[in-house]
Amino acid sequence: MDRRAFVTGLGAALAAPLAAEAQQMGRLYRIGILGNVSIAEPYGASLWGAFVQGLRELGYADGQNISLEYVSSEGKYERLPALAAELVRRKVDVIVVPADQNALAVKQATSSIPIVMIGDPVGTGLVANLARPGGNITGLSALAGPEIVGKQLELLKATLPQVSRIAILRNPGNPTHAIWLRQAEIAARSLTIQVQTLEARGPDEFGRAFKAMTTEGVGAVLILTDGMFSNHMIRIADLAMKSRLPAMGPRNMVDAGAGILMSYGPIGPELFRRAATYVDKILKGAKPGDLPIEQPTKFELVINLKTAKALGLTIPPSLLARADQIIE
Repeated sequence: MDRRAFVTGLGAALAAPLAAEAQQMGRLYRIGILGNVSIAEPYGASLWGAFVQGLRELGYADGQNISLEYVSSEGKYERLPALAAELVRRKVDVIVVPADQNALAVKQATSSIPIVMIGDPVGTGLVANLARPGGNITGLSALAGPEIVGKQLELLKATLPQVSRIAILRNPGNPTHAIWLRQAEIAARSLTIQVQTLEARGPDEFGRAFKAMTTEGVGAVLILTDGMFSNHMIRIADLAMKSRLPAMGPRNMVDAGAGILMSYGPIGPELFRRAATYVDKILKGAKPGDLPIEQPTKFELVINLKTAKALGLTIPPSLLARADQIIE
């Protein structure tokens, strides 16, 4: 997807020229973006819209002092190396990536172009130290993986104390899921539950995975964050509901309607808005390796009571009191 399509997909309001206060930087900087989800969908638009808004707040306007170069794997991770190489060939000034596998692909494609990532830079081995990452990578630690997975299992167990077996839906094409699963197994032991991993590399494998969950008698399912899953979130939500399985999934899946029970994690749009501050510092001359990687300070618990009612579940009052948002 080219820059024009990117801007159009986010809407006229975000694409509107910045007023006279726009920074005059003397040149047009090219910002490469390697995404995984369609910006035509509400989820992708909300994330990248927040990034664009963050840039606008800092005085950048697309077509005036920056050019946004957006390409997306659409959840097909085998495309990432080629897309990363494409951005490098375009000689962009900085590349922004929303996930670990994207950062890994870009890191292999260039050691000189600055990379601003949102993910788990330490867990994936991209950097050794959050305070001083070194090299050409910086950004934000989304904590969407190892640390969060344990908390998500804990919340599922608190909601369903009788459940002793929880399925985890992963995409084997997503290399970071293996890291998250190791943490899930550690958390499961402390919660005295069993976890069973089911895989879906593409949408045609969702049905088989959920059928296996039913056959194995699991009591709930944790859906790991994944670009391909997000592109097919309605299908996943429908299968979870048809299987009568309480599901924990990413925030966008809970927002999509009945089917996913709850989500827990950092606030996605806020992370993307903050990513704009790193782009700003880099364009002003900062070296990415000298910029400390920021960690989220606020996490949100969202509970969908429509889904709970459809499943015949009563959410414990103590959990409702902890929720940041309740969908009714």
